[in-house]
Amino acid sequence: MTSTSTPGLARFNTSPDSAALAALHEVCASSAWGSKLLAQRPYATAEDLFAASDAALAELDVKDLQEAMAGHPPIGRPKPGDPTSAREQRGMAGASEALKAELLELNLAYQEKFGHVFLICATGATGEQMHDAVKTRIGNTSEEEREIVRTELGKINRIRLTRLVEEDKD
Repeated sequence: MTSTSTPGLARFNTSPDSAALAALHEVCASSAWGSKLLAQRPYATAEDLFAASDAALAELDVKDLQEAMAGHPPIGRPKPGDPTSAREQRGMAGASEALKAELLELNLAYQEKFGHVFLICATGATGEQMHDAVKTRIGNTSEEEREIVRTELGKINRIRLTRLVEEDKD
């Protein structure tokens, strides 16, 4: 991404608040995060938008993080009909049934321990890598896991924001 404006960024900057907020909600389900980004429009560059996203993410409290995580389906079970979810979890497509079953068990154990879905930036990750990550992270404390989730959410938000500002719709 260069430091210039793109048609997608220009469209985002000039969209009505309701449309821009809806687009931000597709990136991250945290209403606090979306409101903070909306309030800072217009953005001169994609990097400015990414910096605002990172800053807003760093300020999210536990409740806001929970709201953000609620917008993500469990690994191995993308939302039906959701192309973003399917694209991000593509690494699970070739996973064996045994791996999928074990990942489901780990996901449930993780969710029981932490009270939310296992969140990982799945883009480019294999089923085995996601399996190993949940297996490792389930041993974390709630505080350790919250900061890892914040980092993973930041990666996901950047990927999704990049798609938003690079889209070249008419």
